[in-house]
Amino acid sequence: MVKTRYSEVKAFTPGWLALAGGLGAVIVAALGAVWYMEHNGHWVTGMTNQVVWGVPHVFAVFLIVAASGALNIASMGSVFGREPYQPLGRMSGLVAVALLAGGLAVLVLDLGRPDRLVVAMTHFNFKSIFAWNVILYSGFFAVVGVYLWTMMDWRMKRFYKPAALGAFLWRLILTTGTGSIFGFLAAREAYGAAVMAPLFIAMSFAYGLAIFMLVLVFAGKTTRRPVGDDLLARMIRLLGLFVAANLYFVVIHHLTQLYFAGRGGVEAFILAGGGVYTTLFWVVQVGLGGILPLVIAFAGCKHPPRRRAVMASLLVVVGGLAQVYVLIIGGQAWPLDLFPGMETWSSFADGRIHAYVPTLAEVMLGLGGVAIAAIIVLMFVTVLRFLPDDMGSMQ
Repeated sequence: MVKTRYSEVKAFTPGWLALAGGLGAVIVAALGAVWYMEHNGHWVTGMTNQVVWGVPHVFAVFLIVAASGALNIASMGSVFGREPYQPLGRMSGLVAVALLAGGLAVLVLDLGRPDRLVVAMTHFNFKSIFAWNVILYSGFFAVVGVYLWTMMDWRMKRFYKPAALGAFLWRLILTTGTGSIFGFLAAREAYGAAVMAPLFIAMSFAYGLAIFMLVLVFAGKTTRRPVGDDLLARMIRLLGLFVAANLYFVVIHHLTQLYFAGRGGVEAFILAGGGVYTTLFWVVQVGLGGILPLVIAFAGCKHPPRRRAVMASLLVVVGGLAQVYVLIIGGQAWPLDLFPGMETWSSFADGRIHAYVPTLAEVMLGLGGVAIAAIIVLMFVTVLRFLPDDMGSMQ
């Protein structure tokens, strides 16, 4: 195999300045939204005492889940020995770390009291899955950091395989922990199920690869480093497999819910009578984010690989955001079953469907997390050698 050469992206060109300025503007707007929400209180958002996780959590969970999947390409090259993917391992690790940083930034800024993060990091309740996730997220930065070190420093090459295996296993554990946050919430009928862990792993594979393909195509076009059509075609087929796995576990999740006695109501709400949640589920999540990417990947779409990759990846990202929205917010909109087998009614909205309408401030905070992830990638490819000089010759 020909040795791959890497180089930095040239800084302070008109395109570089425009991209950095645009991302910086989004981050400033997000910080303004944080100040507005924290200064006035969360009553200015669409969140309530019933729907306590809003659109910022949708973006945060999406980015955190995608971070694990973005490491797919690096794992394919190092753990499974697929040589065409090995030159992109550095970029894969960088995108993974950036996505996790962006997701966690949204979570921290949406805490209401961000300073309380110190308490969460110094006092652990090991019966809480949230405490375990603090360790998993912190460990991911360390493990992937070491993995990148072994890829970029020839003196560390003997540790490359162990680091690759460690990163692969850690990412699976991390996504299992994120899915278990919902799987262990037995009080929410839409959540509590063991299938949440494998569902989130399948989600991460699809989301992460879709985002990585978008980053790869954009980086190749803007830096004039063509990406090989054969490589893109392989990645599109791989994305199709991940999307199919995601749809499979979605079906298993809802079949499991329908099998449980007493959960028919929440399933009818999500699948048939939930208004915007039902529309998002069937039209955006299943249709646009599931079936259509499968058609693009496997049904003989005649567009060139670059266009197919962009179309399929964008659809998966849009469908993924809809999936997380339905899961998180739709699950909270359904009322808690405080007294199973009995009807409850009070002035505190017990037993009623809870309304939620996201505000501009919440959306800006979520987009700020995306911008943070993007600017991390931009800065690191500018100062360090992450991108191959020629991505078009990989066969």
